[in-house]
Amino acid sequence: MAKSRNNLLGVGGQRKKLSRADQQGASRSRAADRRSAEDKKQDLLKKMRERNQSADTSEE
Repeated sequence: MAKSRNNLLGVGGQRKKLSRADQQGASRSRAADRRSAEDKKQDLLKKMRERNQSADTSEE
C-alpha cells in the first residue's frame, strides 16, 4: 500500500484541546461572561454573609 501524502496524522507537535466554543472564536466573550458571572456570584455570597451576620447579632 502506498504512503498517502494527504494523511499528516502524527506529524508535528500535539495540539491544544479546544472546546467547540473556543474553536468557533467565542473564547474572549465567553471568558468575559465567566468573569461577570463569577463577580455576581461573589457579590451574592457577600450579601448572604452580611445578612447572616446581622441576623446572628440581632438574635443575641
